[in-house]
Amino acid sequence: MNYLKATPIQEMAIPKILEGRDLVASAQTGTGKTAAYLIPLLDRISHADHDHTSTLILVPTRELAKQIDEQVEGFGYFVQATSIAIYGGGKGDEWDKQRRALEDGADIIIATPGRLIAHMQLGYVNFNKIDYLVLDEADKMLDMGFSDDILNIVAKLPTKRQTLLFSATMPNKIREFSKRILTDPEEIRLAVSKPAAGIDQQFYLAYDSQKLPLLAHLIKNSPTPVQSMVLFTSRKSEVNGIVRALSKLGYEARGISSDLDQDDREVVLRDFKNKAFPILVATDVLSRGIDIDNLTHVVNYDIPRDAEDYVHRIGRTARAATTGTAITFVSDQDQNRIVNIEKLIERDIEKRSITEELGMGKSPVFDPRRFSGLRGKGGRGKGNSSRGGRDGRRGEDTRRPQHGTEPAGEQRENRNGQRRGKPRAEGVATLAPVPDKTLANPVDQASPVSAEGQSPEKAKRRKKRRRGPKGESSPNGQPQPNVAPL
Repeated sequence: MNYLKATPIQEMAIPKILEGRDLVASAQTGTGKTAAYLIPLLDRISHADHDHTSTLILVPTRELAKQIDEQVEGFGYFVQATSIAIYGGGKGDEWDKQRRALEDGADIIIATPGRLIAHMQLGYVNFNKIDYLVLDEADKMLDMGFSDDILNIVAKLPTKRQTLLFSATMPNKIREFSKRILTDPEEIRLAVSKPAAGIDQQFYLAYDSQKLPLLAHLIKNSPTPVQSMVLFTSRKSEVNGIVRALSKLGYEARGISSDLDQDDREVVLRDFKNKAFPILVATDVLSRGIDIDNLTHVVNYDIPRDAEDYVHRIGRTARAATTGTAITFVSDQDQNRIVNIEKLIERDIEKRSITEELGMGKSPVFDPRRFSGLRGKGGRGKGNSSRGGRDGRRGEDTRRPQHGTEPAGEQRENRNGQRRGKPRAEGVATLAPVPDKTLANPVDQASPVSAEGQSPEKAKRRKKRRRGPKGESSPNGQPQPNVAPL
């Protein structure tokens, strides 16, 4: 696995896990949190004669579940530990394979909460002897609304167990949630929400129409050759367009988003890891927990909604003490988000303006106070617009995720392994279709409709009102009743 030296989170977490203590640990993305719990748990498994499933690992996304399953195979090559990834989105035979593994009892089960609940409801899952429970990317799971599912799963586990909670951030909701499922835990907190020191962060002021030509210039003139680049966009509707535009400029690129089938997503990701093509255009489905080695560049084509998502995105590069470049395009309407990012990372980044000298026209002036209200005008408001907070730019969702909803990056799986809720993947809000005003009201569809689109009953009522308008006076000055003449 090419591990030569333990990272700080591994150095601090492994001894505490081996002592059998519950643990709450947070560290920035890309610091080796997965190995920090897999290595000691595999050691425990190798020294025990388990005839049952001993370890349950809950994760927010299918990509992370599959990745951890592969890491178990690598770390446990000489341990003979068995594992299975339980997640939805696959074909029908995947369900049967998962069911057999749950019935037979693999040593380690890695699962998304929704899919696991679906299996548990059918009665053949027995977790009465679970020894170790791990919640990986716990903050992401809570953001996706999995808290109730997690509590339902925990209720079926033995109270005497070791529970480990790993998170990239440590907000208050994580602390409160940990009190409900952990017992007197140890706590490790390392550099929460700070980008790795080896990342060269570059901010460029640019309007949307300037981003692609500016990106082509930066790629061509990069001091470090672009060997592997992930370009993040907040809108999955733009993925294919960016891929086509890059291809026309002579750069080989492919896209990945929740619109792709699971098998296709795995093929694209595998080919990118194998250096089959240099540029991957992705939505936030890849921003957390996905281990891509030797990533030289990350591009924020759109600034993410939350400042912490920025840290997770650029954390795809400069992993394991290497270096990398993170390029962020700053448009006029996103400048308030830059202020939040700089506040989070506790440093100011130079805002470069080079579009005019490159012949692309003037770039936006960095003035957050001037542009901070731009999203609240013309249907771009955060909750006070006619579209309920959806960004006017092609339906980007700027609302904070609520309990039971899925934020950008991944759709939640329901208890039958299907996607549930509205398909709000990667920040794209699906707007309800505008009803055709020429269609009859469903209530009136049972009655015949006239050529003017009105039912005879409605036409008759309107005709009566025309014959006798209320309030018309009689010749003697008294109000005349509203009746039709004989």
